[in-house]
Amino acid sequence: MRADKAQINRLLKTARGQIDGILKMVEEDRYCMDIAHQLMATEAVLNRANKEILTAHLKSCVTGAKTDEEREEKVDEMVALLGKIL
Repeated sequence: MRADKAQINRLLKTARGQIDGILKMVEEDRYCMDIAHQLMATEAVLNRANKEILTAHLKSCVTGAKTDEEREEKVDEMVALLGKIL
């Protein structure tokens, strides 16, 4: 994988910290809108991490495929994943 592992780790650790904060907010019965805002912020961080990984997949796995069949398989995997995301 050619993704920037340090960047991905930073993003995932940030998301983990945000989730811990959200759990505390729920336990403290904090205002629903505040919790919702934190959930959206966490989703945004996870989406950035996913973008890094998917970009790496396209740049290394797909373009680096040795055969047309292997490339097609990698593209099909990507299309299937995008179908779940969208």
